[in-house]
Amino acid sequence: MSRLDRRRPLSKIDVNRDRDGDSVNRLEFISALSPATRKPFRQHTPPHDPSYTLSDFEIGRTLGKGKFGKVYCVREKRSGYVCALKVMEKQELLDYHAEKQFRREVEIQANVRHNNCISLLTWFHDERRVYLVLEYAVHGELYKILRQRRRFDDVTSSHYVYQLADALGYLHSKHIIHRDLKPENILLGFNNTVKISDFGWSVHASRRRTTMCGTLDYLPPEMVEAKPHNEKVDVWALGVLLYEFLVGHPPFEAEEAKATYARIGKVDLRIPDFVSPEARDLIEKLLCYLPENRFPLEAIQSHVFITKNRPLWPDR
Repeated sequence: MSRLDRRRPLSKIDVNRDRDGDSVNRLEFISALSPATRKPFRQHTPPHDPSYTLSDFEIGRTLGKGKFGKVYCVREKRSGYVCALKVMEKQELLDYHAEKQFRREVEIQANVRHNNCISLLTWFHDERRVYLVLEYAVHGELYKILRQRRRFDDVTSSHYVYQLADALGYLHSKHIIHRDLKPENILLGFNNTVKISDFGWSVHASRRRTTMCGTLDYLPPEMVEAKPHNEKVDVWALGVLLYEFLVGHPPFEAEEAKATYARIGKVDLRIPDFVSPEARDLIEKLLCYLPENRFPLEAIQSHVFITKNRPLWPDR
């Protein structure tokens, strides 16, 4: 029986070439995998499984690239289950002082169990690299789908916002703030199921924070003004996402970062006329300057924009 949770098998993976047409250098990955040469990378964090090595997986195409490595589509050889493998260089994590960010990502994702959050199945390491074995989202980044379609209709947007609100409500109940919610960090699985990923900037919300993090277009006023913030930053980001789903770009986008900061600080919100009154109302309720005035997550799913479109959702 597989050591991973049971996953739906997919079609055969191309193990020879990645998405960009480059050969996957498997010899490079297999280097330093001997158990005798593996070194500890600080302390272990559940669900660390030292019995895994890279040779347990069939390496497929590249799913994405990040600052510290790449994400591959892989198949566990023994079970045939398809997963995503996030590969990070230890030295780069240390060079960029990102070890804390990595540990935060592992600790939080290891304890998150929600259908709309990417699951961390296990993790392991060798002498040079750290590997996170993650749930595979078959349709990839929502960002790429949005760019292809330019914008989503009300039905699709409401479907995604409903799921995201449910996931954020779950995270906040666990005292977790994501802090970097954006289309690039949202994946799409089977049956139009959204999956929040990349918990590297997430924190346990035990106290108010002042750290600047996340992506500029999605930051709320309290963060661009370096004020303390709480879980309401995710509510603001959800409002930005709803606007972007319907319009095709973030609401405070500008050519220069300084101008974006200014627009966010003033909540300079310009909603096009083609946006429905129901969607406009929800956007305005989410994008309030004062965090305490933002629409509660638990009320989003009963908002008229959601209830009006819900009977039409595909594959629900």
